[in-house]
Amino acid sequence: MEFILGAAAACSAGVLSNPMDVLKTRMQLQGELRAQGRYTVVYKNIVHAAIAVAKADGVLGLQKGLVAALWYQIVMNGIRFGLYRKVLDSGLISRKDGRVSTLGCVAAGAGVGILGGFVGSPLYLVKIHLQSQAAESIAVGHQHKHQGFVSAIVNIARKGGIRGLWRGSSSSIPRVGIGSASQLVAYSKSKDWLDQYGLYPHDSWQSTLCGAMSSGLIVSTCMSPFDVVATRLYNQGVNSQGQGLLYTGIKDCIIKVAKTEGLKGFYKGWSAIYFRIGPHSFFNLLFWDYYTNLYKNYSKQKI
Repeated sequence: MEFILGAAAACSAGVLSNPMDVLKTRMQLQGELRAQGRYTVVYKNIVHAAIAVAKADGVLGLQKGLVAALWYQIVMNGIRFGLYRKVLDSGLISRKDGRVSTLGCVAAGAGVGILGGFVGSPLYLVKIHLQSQAAESIAVGHQHKHQGFVSAIVNIARKGGIRGLWRGSSSSIPRVGIGSASQLVAYSKSKDWLDQYGLYPHDSWQSTLCGAMSSGLIVSTCMSPFDVVATRLYNQGVNSQGQGLLYTGIKDCIIKVAKTEGLKGFYKGWSAIYFRIGPHSFFNLLFWDYYTNLYKNYSKQKI
């Protein structure tokens, strides 16, 4: 049931946050391995990017890769939130006074995030491919030209086999590990603090909003460099042997981005990441708490 609750919450939030995820992907791929000022700026900021996508690809272009994104949410966050709830309820990371241990949060959040990210890696790969596809006038990064979700899976598997579906999965380990740990730690600790001082009613939407938005800010800052690297590795084209055309791995990608794009290259699309993660975190955690409490109340009535 924890898996179902986590997946349902993630999908509910995913529908609302996917447009910002599309913009984030495009902005991260813009000017790939080129110094600032030596490439055409297609997307100036998230507002300009949204208008550009809507004009060139239509309003529905902002929901590209939605099917893959929702399936990824089901697998990744179903595992992540489901297992994290199990850990919280078990009391393994709680102190004697009932408060959650920071170190325990970090370990549990990173662990469940890495597991969920690895299992869902093929879906993340397809999501990136589909979100990066655009009309020629606003296209950035490698264009895979899939016809849809199923077509993408078939094409990738046909070229690289089952192993090809997990291409770039190594980059998901630091990305989801750091992202998951920072989000769940910041959310859990802020909720503890709010509950301790009684600023808002326990498990209210106000405490969820404060916890989610603060965690979104922290996650965006901590995860951005790893998110950029993951997007580049997942989206790059491959040769006939399935080897990347631009990067051989995480280390090679980091070195090349640092040399050509500098520190700013690792924070491309930061605003889009925050405005994707902030609201997504809020709605994800809000739905998670809501569905969990709904299930608990239903279980009590049934008894």
